[in-house]
Amino acid sequence: MPGEQPKLTNLVKLNTNENPFPPSPKVLVAMQAELGDSLRLYPDPNATQLCQSLANYYGLDTSEVFVGNGSDEVLAHTFQALFQHGKALMFPDISYSFYPVYCGLYGIEQHHVPLSADLSINVDDYQPPNGGVILPNPNAPTGELLSLADIRQLLSNNVDSVVVIDEAYIDFGGQSAVALVPEFDNLLVIQTLSKSRSLAGLRVGFALGQRHLIEALERVKNSFNSYPLSREAQAGAIAAIEDESYFQKTCQNNIAQRETLAGELKQLGFSMTNSHANFLFVTHGTMAAKDIVASLRERGIIVRHLTSSPRITNHLRISVGSTSECAALVDALRELV
Repeated sequence: MPGEQPKLTNLVKLNTNENPFPPSPKVLVAMQAELGDSLRLYPDPNATQLCQSLANYYGLDTSEVFVGNGSDEVLAHTFQALFQHGKALMFPDISYSFYPVYCGLYGIEQHHVPLSADLSINVDDYQPPNGGVILPNPNAPTGELLSLADIRQLLSNNVDSVVVIDEAYIDFGGQSAVALVPEFDNLLVIQTLSKSRSLAGLRVGFALGQRHLIEALERVKNSFNSYPLSREAQAGAIAAIEDESYFQKTCQNNIAQRETLAGELKQLGFSMTNSHANFLFVTHGTMAAKDIVASLRERGIIVRHLTSSPRITNHLRISVGSTSECAALVDALRELV
């Protein structure tokens, strides 16, 4: 299920990991330039210029880039194109909730691999035989990060399987596995502009991998929706990719606010995983998560209570908001505890 999107105003909304900073001003200028007579024409079905911008940014060829209507659509195409082999797809038991949904939708056998006691991923737990491996890095909802060395080990352990690294949050403190694409023909990296580039409302996601993997995604996409990205979405995405200085600044601001918020919550008796995302995954020593959620809601503050596993029913996922939103959260929690 998607995160709750309340219609009420004046809420402190910290439940869907949206970026508290606005998109680059250059994005808005580029999108505005597309709002004219050209809207009567279909957009470029191949998003050629956007693919070129992404290829340039990551040091790849355009044949190694695939774009779609948000990373969820890219993930859906990936499940349909690459994971239907009669063997179980492996992914963490506490992870992105859409993975089991897609397995059910496309009839893919699934194998949930338990996280370690500290809620981290051990890549040596992902061994063949399998029909593929998919991991978020950093993991969601824990925010725990795998190193590039860990990813390399995972790929080396599964040379006959496609390994997908879902990097929705990688820009908030990790190193992208895209550096390994030229080396490993079984690696597909999926990213989004929703988080670190503040474009959740634009719906642009992409995949990076060697040509044969991208061609498989293109075949599925073209049989489903040949025009997934609008003219203004392509223009805005290009501007976001090319405004590197603004991107770096907002990422650093998110990281700084995450660390400040983490310190304040620890002082209030919360413990947490070592998040490298734009959210914190926390639990309190004496207060139940469900009670905290209810009390915060009464104060107009919404956080995420995930109950998919008994191991995390007393945890909360809290998005890193703006300075004022984080202050409102801390003030409310201070009253509660």
